[in-house]
Amino acid sequence: MTDLTDLGVAAIRDGVRAGTFSAREVAEGFIANVSKAKALNAFLVETPDHALAAADAADAARAAGETLKPLAGVPIGMKDLFCTKGVPTTAASLILEGFVPPYESTVSANLWDAGAGMLGKLNMDQFAMGSSNETSAFGNVISPWRRSDGGNAPLAPGGSSGGSSTAVAARLCPAATGTDTGGSIRQPAAFTGISGIKPTYGRCSRWGTIAFASSLDQAGPMARDVRDCAILLEAMSGFDAKDATSLDLPVPAWEAGLSGDLNGKRIGIPKEYRVDNMPAEIDALWQQGIDWLKDAGAEIVEVSLPHTKYALPAYYIIAPAEASSNLARYDGVRYGLRDLPEGAGLQDMYAATRADGFGDEVKRRIMIGTYVLSAGFYDAYFTQASKVRTLIARDFEQAWAKCDLLLTPTAPSSAFALGEKSADPIAMYLNDVFTVPSSLAGLPAMSVPGGLDGAGLPLGLQIIGKPLDEQGVLNAGLALEQRAGFTARAEAWW
Repeated sequence: MTDLTDLGVAAIRDGVRAGTFSAREVAEGFIANVSKAKALNAFLVETPDHALAAADAADAARAAGETLKPLAGVPIGMKDLFCTKGVPTTAASLILEGFVPPYESTVSANLWDAGAGMLGKLNMDQFAMGSSNETSAFGNVISPWRRSDGGNAPLAPGGSSGGSSTAVAARLCPAATGTDTGGSIRQPAAFTGISGIKPTYGRCSRWGTIAFASSLDQAGPMARDVRDCAILLEAMSGFDAKDATSLDLPVPAWEAGLSGDLNGKRIGIPKEYRVDNMPAEIDALWQQGIDWLKDAGAEIVEVSLPHTKYALPAYYIIAPAEASSNLARYDGVRYGLRDLPEGAGLQDMYAATRADGFGDEVKRRIMIGTYVLSAGFYDAYFTQASKVRTLIARDFEQAWAKCDLLLTPTAPSSAFALGEKSADPIAMYLNDVFTVPSSLAGLPAMSVPGGLDGAGLPLGLQIIGKPLDEQGVLNAGLALEQRAGFTARAEAWW
């Protein structure tokens, strides 16, 4: 029989329903994998009891002849940005070390209500700030992939959802939650050869999710394939009265609507995404993706998004500005770390706690954000960046008059070695060049694996859709997936 940990969400769900295997067998298999893979540092907290309890509930429901819940028997990994009741939640930062939420985030509550179990909390870039999972206060996550050309340096799994991407790619869980502020689901998915979708802003509640940039943060699933992403996204999504930005709309049946037939669809190719010094392999994969979508019946059209070149500068003003406001709550007074030097006053406690609790990248973004919001600079920076954001959104609106979806590369390179870019923040920020524009516009976007580069590392293709058109994005992703036939996986070395 196939190793149960090689199965994805749909296969596990269907197998448990059919009685082919028990949910407990599945949970025990993944728990064993998590235990064996500590060298990857993907999990900050392991919760085998949670996974086993959910599995036993699924098995008991089936034995009693009850209708099983949508995710009954499926254990998942939970990014450590989602508050989980009674389970430590740190956002991978020392300033929240020891924090145990007395409440459950809406996204995680939706998943547990759907029958999923939790294998543990996944490592990440601190407060979701990073593109390589090197900013975690609890150590780097290591990609399960290795270069095939003789280079054996540990590779970045992408970020900020690097623990999620590594866990799924290494078969430590069949799927995981991620969050995407400027590409933090899509870029790590591309680096590790899995799929991941950022839905329309507001599809998934942000309540109980530790905030980075409130107008950008959005939860989404990361899984082995497009179908599994659709299944998980259905369970995660929905209106939440506790979140003022939550969309009061019904959740579509995305899995049932999956189709790789793109007849009648127009796919736009934005000319501004052909950036200088783009690696030939990325450009070749992009052309291959165009050919695959043509084969699926789509019409290919060139479109222009003229303000794309301003997206990164605008993002790295808006996101740090919102972060500086959101992270002001971490002061040592109410929860988490408190550093109170002897004889210190309140201001001294604030300074000492934040100095010891926040990592360098978080401090960097707080300082940038505080600067651009300060008197005398607010209009010059934050107001201007907000205007550029509006222009970027308008570019997309005008593009939709010519096309239904957009196809681009997901990232400008394959995975790089840990430490290779960490000393150069600008080089690191450039990893988001293809993913940030759709985040600023609040659009649904997905990465699917398209192939391997010359060193045997995964490369991803990105589909961007109109607001609320997750179905179109998933369908185009499925068309790419069917034609790419991507089956490569990391060889276990850990």
